[in-house]
Amino acid sequence: MAENNILVDLERCTGCWTCAFSCKMGHGLDDKDWRIVVRTLGSGEGGDYACTESYPEPFCVHNCPSRALTYGDLDDPESAAGAKAAEMRAAGRRFFKLPFFEAEANRTDIQYVNRKI
Repeated sequence: MAENNILVDLERCTGCWTCAFSCKMGHGLDDKDWRIVVRTLGSGEGGDYACTESYPEPFCVHNCPSRALTYGDLDDPESAAGAKAAEMRAAGRRFFKLPFFEAEANRTDIQYVNRKI
């Protein structure tokens, strides 16, 4: 079964928080209600990401101005996320998760990519 993920390219993310605010607006969240904080190389804390059940893609991915976010099955070369992941792996980019931070919010579907190993 395919598992959709949000692929976060930390080399492209500027920490602008557009993802966080598009999530809040798209889901009608209260001012104090945030989904999950994603660490970035931009301004430090980063933003929070929408649920991965959104169609056709999460609000955060759709609205990211730097195109740092991609959504889909990372193991499917036919999906946008899979194609981007394959390209990054071929370039020697480092893939990782932040289990401590993601476990706090019960999220396992966020995959980070950093510079070359």
